[in-house]
Amino acid sequence: MKWVSFLAITILCSHAVILPASAATRHKKTSSSSSSSSSSSKPYQTALDENGVPIPKASSVVVLNARTGEVLHEINADAPRQAASTQKLLTALIIAESGDLDKEFMIRDSDTWAEPTKLNFQPGEVYSRRELLTVMLVHSMNDCARALARDNAGSIEAFAARMNTRARQLGATESNFLNPNGLPAPGQHSTARDMSKIALAAYANPVIRSIVRIQNLPFRYADGRVRTFDNTNKILGKYPYCNGMKTGYTEAAGKCLIASGSNGRRDVIVVLLGDSIKYIWNDAAALLSWGFSS
Repeated sequence: MKWVSFLAITILCSHAVILPASAATRHKKTSSSSSSSSSSSKPYQTALDENGVPIPKASSVVVLNARTGEVLHEINADAPRQAASTQKLLTALIIAESGDLDKEFMIRDSDTWAEPTKLNFQPGEVYSRRELLTVMLVHSMNDCARALARDNAGSIEAFAARMNTRARQLGATESNFLNPNGLPAPGQHSTARDMSKIALAAYANPVIRSIVRIQNLPFRYADGRVRTFDNTNKILGKYPYCNGMKTGYTEAAGKCLIASGSNGRRDVIVVLLGDSIKYIWNDAAALLSWGFSS
């Protein structure tokens, strides 16, 4: 997808949301007509409902005001779903709240038992909590999540218990977390509403806020090698108001994204679970734009 086309779509959506309902409905019909007559190479046009709200392809959606916690829009918000790596926001929140982030610890063999996205560190190497927390959030490293969880709680199982306790403290009562990285596990699930509550707490944490906005991260391995990792959030730096937060994908979950943004007057969080790679970036940008104007 070309980002020029992406920006054009964003502009279209930001204009559409300020139209009155009747005009928005006319605009929706016009978009549908032109889309059906255009070639398959044309960019995806985000359709609008009768109230001028963008219609995403995600199965579950929540849009909220990140300053007040008010839910602005929702679709199947309470349906149980896999959250994939978006649940790393809860992992990050627990690690950040535990403090002492510059403390170093040694990698164990069990920390490396994760696929497919991983840092590929080796047993015996030493890293700080902050280093692994940062690369986990920027490039979604599954082995880093395991290492941080084990260091924090002693085992993956004990850390999962902490995840569920913290989630319930935040009002996320319909979730059951079994690991720190979101890889598939029988019985693990969440909802868009629960993930929005977790995202709201993560957004309020200054450590997490400072990390999820990083676009390119130079990471130094224990042996001195340096590799630069791009943020997996592809609208970060492309859509002007986006300032985070976290992506996710598994076959069971589909494409997932929690996107945050601020235009100086309002902060918005968008939760999309069960979307597709073809539509998710446009869906997030369209809903962020709508959220600023709603």
